[in-house]
Amino acid sequence: MEFSFTVLKKDKNTKARRGIYQTPHGIIQTPVFMPVGTQGTVKALSPKDLHDNEVQIILNNTYHMYLRPGHKLVESFGGLHKFISWDKPILTDSGGYQVFSLSDLNKITEEGVKFKSHIDGSYHLFTPENVMEIETSLGADIIMAFDECTPYPATFAYADQSQKRTTRWAKRCKAKFDEIIDLKGEKKQQLFGIVQGSIFTDLRQQSANDIVNINFDGYAIGGLSVGEPKEVMYEMIDVVEPYLPYDKPRYLMGVGMPEDIIEAVKRGVDMFDCVVPTRYGRNGTVFTYNGKVNIRNSKFKTDKSPIDENCTCYTCQNFSKGYLRHLVHAGEILGAHLLTLHNIHFFMDFTKQIRLAIEEDRFLEWANSFYNSFFQ
Repeated sequence: MEFSFTVLKKDKNTKARRGIYQTPHGIIQTPVFMPVGTQGTVKALSPKDLHDNEVQIILNNTYHMYLRPGHKLVESFGGLHKFISWDKPILTDSGGYQVFSLSDLNKITEEGVKFKSHIDGSYHLFTPENVMEIETSLGADIIMAFDECTPYPATFAYADQSQKRTTRWAKRCKAKFDEIIDLKGEKKQQLFGIVQGSIFTDLRQQSANDIVNINFDGYAIGGLSVGEPKEVMYEMIDVVEPYLPYDKPRYLMGVGMPEDIIEAVKRGVDMFDCVVPTRYGRNGTVFTYNGKVNIRNSKFKTDKSPIDENCTCYTCQNFSKGYLRHLVHAGEILGAHLLTLHNIHFFMDFTKQIRLAIEEDRFLEWANSFYNSFFQ
């Protein structure tokens, strides 16, 4: 199966798109939410759990898999799919976000990023070229160009320098990726470019134009959801979207709150990832169509009802809020598992409802109804 992306339907009132993304490891229905499996596992869940809840694609982290267990070891197992026993699509990020989040452990130069391992203190260098080598060794279906995720807040001058460096690195990534593909004689991966520019309109426009001109297989909007107000994030999506090719997938990196997914879909975005459902689950918070629920709350101590009586997930079909609260307060692993399972089920159903609403030309109506229930 080769790669292809097709927009099947466009919403009549917004820029929302319903698409199908074909990859060597299966078809992805878009808009899609990708659970994050940082170290080769979606925390607290097995691949069977993901399959059972209709997860279409997961994200693995290049930085973490490089440090432990190592990309060459993963390659010796036949790549990520065989190493983690996941037969559906995988996306790997480039490590650019870790450059941002672990800024006290790294130094950025034109060559790349020298960083200190958070595991053992050893020093390493990420360049656009060796990141392409690492990601192709890992073998994900979709891989990301190495970028600099600009922190927020940032001065105009720093954001300008940063986005220009991201563009130069993107050109080097594309050249190295093409070289690797030519040597292999087949293309089993697609490479996405990343648009940066912080919260500055003209920098976002310049970055989008420059990155698109490199001609990647898909395009991501990076450097958002890093502390800026939500309205500013939505504005930056509006700024970038007109520059992105209609016939290629669009990915908003690191965004996962339901309302942010809706607003980004409304603006023409197809793909999302975030640790929200898993991290919130491990910390005792679950998502429902009537809003977030903190299961730690004392009012649930004697509650015999499920999280959501309308939910078909394993957790809601079998366990009460009172029991789940007990598990969380007792620090039992089962609590983290069951709450994470529910959240992943919710996010998969949530994005399925978005796809159906776009197909039936009622996306805005559905979104307004969701908001009324979720924020009641």
